Amino acid sequence: METQRAENADEQFQQLLQMLEEAPDLRVVLRLIIRHGQRHPRGTILPLDWQLVADALVELLEARLTQQPTCSLALSGGKTPETLYLLLATRHYQSRLDWSRVHLFWGDERYVPHEDPRSNYFLAYTAWLSKAPIPRENIHPMPTHYPNPEDAARAYEAELHAYFGAEAPVPVFDLVLLGMGDDGHIASLFPGDPALEETTRWVVPSRAPVAPHQRLTLTLPVLNAAPRVWFLVAGDAKRAAIEQLFSETECALPAARISPSVERLWWLSDSLYAVVKSLNDKASRGVQRRE
Repeated sequence: METQRAENADEQFQQLLQMLEEAPDLRVVLRLIIRHGQRHPRGTILPLDWQLVADALVELLEARLTQQPTCSLALSGGKTPETLYLLLATRHYQSRLDWSRVHLFWGDERYVPHEDPRSNYFLAYTAWLSKAPIPRENIHPMPTHYPNPEDAARAYEAELHAYFGAEAPVPVFDLVLLGMGDDGHIASLFPGDPALEETTRWVVPSRAPVAPHQRLTLTLPVLNAAPRVWFLVAGDAKRAAIEQLFSETECALPAARISPSVERLWWLSDSLYAVVKSLNDKASRGVQRRE
């Protein structure tokens, strides 16, 4: 019996080694989880160390490029990722990856001109892309010049088809970066907005409760098709939403709609990380008392 168990354990170990050899991107993520992460049913929580995020992002994309000719990254909107973009613009990170093989897309956009300081593209361009060795044809901002946002959404969906294939049932990004708002929204999928319930389209217009109200956004079917989503969340105003998200099993916030089948990493600022860690510790003590 002991011999059989040992043989089974050795076989499982060899299978794990083979899987890690065939999936170098998985090695990157496992190393992050083991060294810095804390598990939760919502995913893995990690302290928001921007240099660690930048290192892990570059390593992950590099690993993907050992398996395929190009890779795709969907960028987050809002102000939070600016520090990450500034790091990626430095010579250190520019030289660590063949950026000419990376294609950049956006998870959402404010419906303003690209040169408007409120534009998600404008932030990424001024902080990073204007200095990055990424070919212009690899940068795919959401169009905002159409008089009708519906036409813009259809145009971006066509651009996604051009990259992922005309017959692709859904685009599968190698990595999706998402922020989270005070109300728990992700991309531009806001509580109560019809865009949150879209099940077939890839890109739709949406309405934000704050200006600029008109937005474009990827839909939940697209976000849930990604193998991995990294949430970048900072700001004490988001504490209530984070507490709700990580304490309620049945949570109605849009951020809770990312499927458990997606590998979810939550990079949380110090104060938010402390909140979730405290919730985790309390839950663990409760389980121990019941046992």
